[in-house]
Amino acid sequence: MPKITFIGAGSTVFAKRLLVDILSYPELAGATISLHDIDTLRLSTSEGITRKVAEALGAHPNIQATTDRRSALDGADYAICMVQVAGYKPGTVVDFEIPKKYGLQQTIADSLGIGGIMRGLRTIPVLLDMCRDMEEVCPDATFLNYVNPMAMNCWAVNRASRIKTIGLCHSVQGTASQLAHDIGVPIEEINYLCAGINHMAFYLRFERKTQDGIEDLYPRIRQVVAEGRVPDWNRVRYEMLLRLGYFVTESSEHFAEYVPWFIHGDRPDLIERFNIPIDEYIRRCEMQIAMWEAFHDKLDAIDLTRPETVNQMLEAMGEHLGQHVPLSGFVEEVFGLKPSGEYAPSIIHSMETGAPSVVYGNVPNFGLIDNLPQGCTVEVPCLVDKNGVQPTRIGALPPHLAALMQTNINVQGLTVEAALTRQRRYIYSAAMLDPHTAAELDLDQIWHLVDDLIAAHGDWLPEYR
Repeated sequence: MPKITFIGAGSTVFAKRLLVDILSYPELAGATISLHDIDTLRLSTSEGITRKVAEALGAHPNIQATTDRRSALDGADYAICMVQVAGYKPGTVVDFEIPKKYGLQQTIADSLGIGGIMRGLRTIPVLLDMCRDMEEVCPDATFLNYVNPMAMNCWAVNRASRIKTIGLCHSVQGTASQLAHDIGVPIEEINYLCAGINHMAFYLRFERKTQDGIEDLYPRIRQVVAEGRVPDWNRVRYEMLLRLGYFVTESSEHFAEYVPWFIHGDRPDLIERFNIPIDEYIRRCEMQIAMWEAFHDKLDAIDLTRPETVNQMLEAMGEHLGQHVPLSGFVEEVFGLKPSGEYAPSIIHSMETGAPSVVYGNVPNFGLIDNLPQGCTVEVPCLVDKNGVQPTRIGALPPHLAALMQTNINVQGLTVEAALTRQRRYIYSAAMLDPHTAAELDLDQIWHLVDDLIAAHGDWLPEYR
């Protein structure tokens, strides 16, 4: 049985989603599950949830929990990474609050923009330390990275480490399901081909097989716009469909800060027109923290095989928070046993059993997409079996899509260069070329903003020359 290590296992909700899928496979039900986190309380909570998931599924894994990362990785076959370096505080708060002083608004700030740059700079050194440990204690392990900024992190790891790495996100399959709902076609009937970079990949084909042949489903997607049925939370992406002719994978709130056209401090009309949720990630983090404070010490009362205990927990959380909040979906996600659809479990299963599967992975661009830079991180379909992860060659993307992606790749590449060389000038250059930052600030402002952010991060960043 394989050893599967969770790094950052204190992300209990996400870890639990993966564990349900992993332990549902009979071939993996006896695996060694090694949980690691630097927060002992969150680690203990995740260990408790892991045991409850195993009991509910009738699985018998060997469960380990440790704050010693090297020990957790020792002998691992797979390492799933879900860390957040510097956490919500100070990391995320700093990434939002200091740019605000310059009039720079953000929504998520974890993949691109000045927030994504800073998150990458503090995350890449930690991932490289992790990979150095892996090179010594589990050199043949497969590194399954879920940490943003995805493209930057994977690019840096693939440049500086020998560890086999694939970056995983749920935007491709998640958006496909959303589109299926919008056009009224069951997702099981739909076949698609998607390619690009993480959070900016596009569906090159979106179709289904019928008695009369292959039906292109893009006319149905455009009909959503024509009939005025665009969901309020998805206006940005449908606007980009009209402008580019293809639908992008990542959410509207994310995409709005990857381009220069939607978020402007002096254009509140744009923010209202496209329903852009400024400071969205801050709100999400604060809500999740409040929820954890409500139930982290009540986990012993939860029995996954008895739904009524989940209802009791829901009531207790509502009383604790003293306000009406959308708790039901969150609690069901924490305590339910539905398959998650995440890729890591199917990758592990396919590599262990040889049963083939197809996932969308973030991998180095060596001969995969012709009109994107060699070596950058691209997101393409990958076949997985006993031979490991095998990316699919796409060829050339439509030129206007590749050009748009290049604006993001510029920022990613410069941030990686800064992280690997420790040269401060590349941080300034990344910020200067960032589409959203450049649309809002002049060069002096960008320079001072970078200086302020580096100073505020303190010891969370290495020293830059």
